[in-house]
Amino acid sequence: MDCLRCGTCCTAPDIAALGKPLGVRCSHLDEELRCRIYEARPEVCQNYRPDGLCREVAAPSLAERVAKYRDVFGL
Repeated sequence: MDCLRCGTCCTAPDIAALGKPLGVRCSHLDEELRCRIYEARPEVCQNYRPDGLCREVAAPSLAERVAKYRDVFGL
């Protein structure tokens, strides 16, 4: 599956390698929902592959997508 460029994976989960807590937008995510450190991003980010969850949490806004993501995982 191709990336939906929705920003959910850079906001909803925690990213320990970046010190990013759960539900907080990554400081490296720009206003166009693109990674500012893409070439130097941590391994956890490099290894992420979009999957069915991306479609499951699809919604009009980033806040709605994050809320749906948190509901899926009971967070």
